[in-house]
Amino acid sequence: MPFNSVNTNVGAMVALQNLNQTNGELMTTQARINTGKRVASAKDNGAIWAIAQNQRATSNSLNAVKESLQRGQSTTDVAISAGETISELLLQMKEKALAASDTTLDANSLAALNDDFTSLRDQITKAVDNAVFNGANMVEASGTTVEAIANADASSVITVAAQDLSLSGIGLSSGSSIGTTSAASAMITTLNSAITDVSSKLSKLGTGSKSLQSHLNFVMKLQDTLDAGVGNLVDADLAKESAKLQALQTKQQLGIQALSIANQSSSILLGLFR
Repeated sequence: MPFNSVNTNVGAMVALQNLNQTNGELMTTQARINTGKRVASAKDNGAIWAIAQNQRATSNSLNAVKESLQRGQSTTDVAISAGETISELLLQMKEKALAASDTTLDANSLAALNDDFTSLRDQITKAVDNAVFNGANMVEASGTTVEAIANADASSVITVAAQDLSLSGIGLSSGSSIGTTSAASAMITTLNSAITDVSSKLSKLGTGSKSLQSHLNFVMKLQDTLDAGVGNLVDADLAKESAKLQALQTKQQLGIQALSIANQSSSILLGLFR
């Protein structure tokens, strides 16, 4: 048998509890829609939030890895450009040496060829001196070896060794010349060796640059995968939340109506005293 009391309105209490629950769910849904996240803070889901934060930390660390790899690649590419220039200069120097080895040349012609040769020789030094990126020069004597960070905790690096392309590093000197026919003939052998040496060193630099680019591509894909994984953990399904919002708004209106009806029930008791 229902208990009628003006002090305790059980129906209103139940209606209010249900309305409060609906309002709480509505606030949660609105927050998800506003932020776009199902787990926006630790209180939403502590375990998932902690996992997501760890993955975000790794993803953010990969930004520094990418920057290190890009700097290393740029430094290496500058060195390669200098090396290719030096290789072309050596080919031109060999051409001058071959021409100067002709015993029928007169002194004026030989002097002109030697001037061209020494000018090309000095350009090698200029190319080496100017092959600098971010303060690093990989092709000078005792050049800088690139060590690019390879992972998020900096426990691994990708190394590209410096290659000495200075005159002394490739078997020439600042005094190398073809002032005489015999000097020109001897210089041909020296230049052949220098060309082979430069080609070998350029090959090593090219392999290093390719390795840096390959790892950079991997790191970029890894970062995208991590970001997608974090999204799967914390992002809200907005289509689902929108449908839920409509349902909760309807429940809220019905709850208000139910509470209003329950609050009116006690006034019915007045009819008993008329």
